[in-house]
Amino acid sequence: MSKVLVSYFSASGVTAKLAKKLAAVMDADLHEIKPVVPYTSADLDWTNKKSRSSVEMNDKSFRPVIADKVENMEQYDVIFIAFPIWWYVAPTIVNSFLEQYDLSGKTIVPLATSGGSGMGNTGRELAPSCPGAAVKEGKRFPANVGEEELRAWAKEFCI
Repeated sequence: MSKVLVSYFSASGVTAKLAKKLAAVMDADLHEIKPVVPYTSADLDWTNKKSRSSVEMNDKSFRPVIADKVENMEQYDVIFIAFPIWWYVAPTIVNSFLEQYDLSGKTIVPLATSGGSGMGNTGRELAPSCPGAAVKEGKRFPANVGEEELRAWAKEFCI
């Protein structure tokens, strides 16, 4: 059986609920991706071109600094990475997270929450941040997704 990690970034708490539900149904370890400098409501105002999130997402090379690391990342075979969709892709802090580790040979499975956007180019955008890993096609879920639906989807990626 695969050793599974659910890692997540949640700016408002919605993605945290999804990630915790997935970790519970998959009996997986859970890790929160926390920025050194937490995001404020003003930082998340996507209508303000000068807000922190807008500035970060307009510069694809920007990498927010993360507060902590996963100990013993080498023990995991499958890493589900949950995040809110920002500008049709994962927030750049997800790239920061992936780039901290050698993920060669691991399976990376993106999943997201969104008010309405799809996954866009998320997989293509994340793949360069984890060379040697198999980045799977991700899926967007509503915050209230049922446990059985989530488990059925996630089991496809675990041996």
